[in-house]
Amino acid sequence: MNIAEYSIRKSTVTLVLTLCFLVGGVAAFMNMPRLEDPDFTIKEALVITNYPGATPEEVANEVTDVIESATQQLGQLDKVSSQSNPGQSIVTVEVKEKYDKETLPQVWDELRRKINDAQGELPPGAGPSLVVDDFSDVYGILLSISGDGYSTQDIQDFAKYLRKQLLLVDNVAKISLWGEQQENVYIEMSRARMSRMGVTMDAVTDTLAQRNLVVPAGNVRVGPEYVRISPTGVKPTVKSLGDLLIANADGTNLVALKEIADISRGYSDTPSQVMRFDGKPAVAMGISMISTGNVVELGKAIDQRLEELQSMTPVGMHINTVYYQPKRVEQAISSFTLNLAEAVAIVIVVLLLFMGLQSGVLIGVILLITICGSFIFIEMAGVALERISLGALIIALGMLVDNAIVVVEGILIRYQGGEDRVKACADVVDQNMWPLLGATVIAIMAFAGIGLSEESVGEFCNSLFIVLCVSLFMSWVTAVTVTPLLCKLFLHPKPRGAEEDPYGGGIFRFYRRCLEACMRHRLTTVGVLIGMLAVSIYGFGFVKQSFFPNSTQPRFFLHYWLPQGSDIRHTSEQISEIEAMLMKDERVKSVATFVGEGAPRFILTYTPEKTNSSYGLLLVEVENYEQVDAVLAEYRDKVDRQYPDSEAKFKKFRLGPGRDAPIEVRFSGPDTKVLRELSLKAQKIMHASGNARSIRDNWRQPVKVIRPVLSETPAKRAGITRPALADALNTFFNGTQIGVYRENDNLLPIVLRPPADERNNVHELGNVQVFSPTAGRMIPMEEVVSEMRTEMDFGIIRSRNRMLTITASCDPIEGLPSTLLAELMPRIEAIKLPTGYFMEWGGEYEDSNDAQQSLAKGVILPTIIMVLMTVLLFNKIRNPLVIWLTVPLAIIGVTASLLASGQPFGFMALLGFLSLSGMLIKNAIVLLDQIMLELMKGRPPYLAIVESAVSRIRPVAMAAATTILGMLPLMFDPFFSAMAVTIMGGLMFATILTLIVVPVLFAMFHRIRNPGD
Repeated sequence: MNIAEYSIRKSTVTLVLTLCFLVGGVAAFMNMPRLEDPDFTIKEALVITNYPGATPEEVANEVTDVIESATQQLGQLDKVSSQSNPGQSIVTVEVKEKYDKETLPQVWDELRRKINDAQGELPPGAGPSLVVDDFSDVYGILLSISGDGYSTQDIQDFAKYLRKQLLLVDNVAKISLWGEQQENVYIEMSRARMSRMGVTMDAVTDTLAQRNLVVPAGNVRVGPEYVRISPTGVKPTVKSLGDLLIANADGTNLVALKEIADISRGYSDTPSQVMRFDGKPAVAMGISMISTGNVVELGKAIDQRLEELQSMTPVGMHINTVYYQPKRVEQAISSFTLNLAEAVAIVIVVLLLFMGLQSGVLIGVILLITICGSFIFIEMAGVALERISLGALIIALGMLVDNAIVVVEGILIRYQGGEDRVKACADVVDQNMWPLLGATVIAIMAFAGIGLSEESVGEFCNSLFIVLCVSLFMSWVTAVTVTPLLCKLFLHPKPRGAEEDPYGGGIFRFYRRCLEACMRHRLTTVGVLIGMLAVSIYGFGFVKQSFFPNSTQPRFFLHYWLPQGSDIRHTSEQISEIEAMLMKDERVKSVATFVGEGAPRFILTYTPEKTNSSYGLLLVEVENYEQVDAVLAEYRDKVDRQYPDSEAKFKKFRLGPGRDAPIEVRFSGPDTKVLRELSLKAQKIMHASGNARSIRDNWRQPVKVIRPVLSETPAKRAGITRPALADALNTFFNGTQIGVYRENDNLLPIVLRPPADERNNVHELGNVQVFSPTAGRMIPMEEVVSEMRTEMDFGIIRSRNRMLTITASCDPIEGLPSTLLAELMPRIEAIKLPTGYFMEWGGEYEDSNDAQQSLAKGVILPTIIMVLMTVLLFNKIRNPLVIWLTVPLAIIGVTASLLASGQPFGFMALLGFLSLSGMLIKNAIVLLDQIMLELMKGRPPYLAIVESAVSRIRPVAMAAATTILGMLPLMFDPFFSAMAVTIMGGLMFATILTLIVVPVLFAMFHRIRNPGD
């Protein structure tokens, strides 16, 4: 009793299990997590080390090199890159792709130990280093909080209150605020009044430093109690700080602080971050979800909590949405699910048209059972409902019915011949079960390369392999169990006459004539195919190349840079003008502005820009996606024309991993000036192409530096050192923190600085007062400084794998990056590099190569398994050779379809080609298995080939038709369109060729003669 007969005899068990599949599948579908795009782990951490006062060169040599040396000891390290800014080192540590989100925390712990061990090697004044391992956290809900008529502090206080309330919501992992301004207490000291009162700066700083400190005063026993002692003296208000008494220089008099200084509270003149929403000052709030949460449910919970807090929200305070992933996910999942339903409907209609009502309905029911059963195991595998997983189901639809079509076709023919119903089912399943299993395993293995890839694109597309693996195996299970039972219960075809040929229809006769003609002219047939293959390989060189497509979100980025070293206030002013211009456009729905740093990471494919006062980001939302190109092009021209000194980069949202600059070339070597010259040469070539824009390098422009030249002899006599001079200058222009003021749970820094008319005037530089230990008084800086130089210096120095590295980049004005890269590459590679310098290509070229190399490594083992499986199925070498020789023929259809549609060949198209090979091998196995079966029955070899091919035309053609037509909904999805075209075009052509080439090659390899030869 085989498995089909057992399923029929135990029909109650089979039907109950089938019902469990249906009910359990629906429940699993409803309970699966929802995402727009699958997660992938960003395997990066930042090591930030401050070195106040140091130049970029000093930071690079004294701090960055030490941190990079420590990270190099990390066995899990893939590459290390760094950015050395004035006074700060930022080292980016990337670990090897094989480490995932479960193992990364251990890696970061080891990194912290290495960095802590290196702290003793840092120069005085540098550090401590901070390891930021949550750099990749995604804040899927990004809100802005603004208020009409409210102060900055009021908005920040409400944002903090809101943060506390929303942290209590289930599934919330973390909430971060962006754009907060630090409030300070300012003591503005007048030099004239200090001199008149005889008060020194040291006396002021010593007095203020001791105020409002919390220090223990002890406890005392009073009878049975142990009473804490807490003396008074804390100043209750900022204004009351003016009553502090300060002794003059000789200690003979006490002077109130308010008599020599103006005391106020306010925000820094140069904020580190500025956020606006629709032109109004705001604070951004990013909400991240726990890893096991459901983003749609999180969105509902956040909405409910905000609704509950509405009564506590001050009138005029606004909570606006910058990016709301739950809503986006709901829309995306609805669209993907509709595509899946459309694809299922298309497949069922095709089955009804070509298989007849009974067979079509029966296979359609099997398809639904297979899909529902698959959802149970897909959920158990931890896969979420998202673009890739639902797309994988659509890709699998045609293959899911392959096995059922073969079984139903075989049973149908036997029923029409009048065979016993149970025996017919058992015999058909017994005949096809193992070949179908082998073919199914091969189809699964065709997708295994993506499942075994360790690259981020492999992780991004991993659900594709899981879904296909589960659903294809489920299709085999239902084909050999449920399908025979349903055939026995519901399939009742009309019996045919004894002399009636089941394959006597017009299509069968036409195919037979074509096949026999090709069999008679075998060499000509093979020669023509080889010629077509050669032409298609040549034509493939004209196919566009790409990596991942852009998203269809109705939003775009405007990255905006002013010359390096620009004041953040000037950057903010220019960006506010662009904001106002955008907000007047009726097509623009909202504009969120982030100045001084990139926005919190709200989607995985966005990498925030690091701190830079000359940088700003505008996140622009339009009414619908179709308007993005027009709006983007219009304002690109306006901004370029009105702000010629800026670097404005307009970017659409991206699907899948990658980087913002599609074309990058890196130069590495020991000398900064030589690297800058090489970069300028590459940029000149980019400009000359006429099709490049956003041309820049990541070291940016040199910046102005004022260098007071310390005169050695006078400085020595006055006892003034470089640190003392630097402290005096810092206090004069920026202020120095000398204490803290406690206000409830807030600690406000007390900052000592001169009045605005002194500190904001560069001409006062020579009058900066420096304390002379020798003279015992303050003296003007000009007495110990010989001259003031204004020089140009690097604003940023970057390195990669411990080599100084500069990266020049650009975007294409029109067309794909691959087209522009093909033009630029030979010209830039012709640049003569000095000894010790080397060049590398980055951008999409590097990302695509890395992904394809990783995929190629992952394909090796599955390919070996596929080859072994074909050998095991036939126990021969020639038959597998026939099968594998048909695979390259798919290139003919792939090239033709890509060129005709204009779709690029990218990573997803490559996946489509690999999956296409599995489909072709599966079809060839079904055909060869039938030929071998006919030969075993003793039929003449030539007739065995022809009759087998004719008998398999319907299953093979139907499997191809359902796959091709089921792909139609994916044609309109930007992410899957290239893959859909690849599979549809390749399968359409290769199926026709398979039905011709496999019989012809089989006859040639087995030396089977034509009749009459």
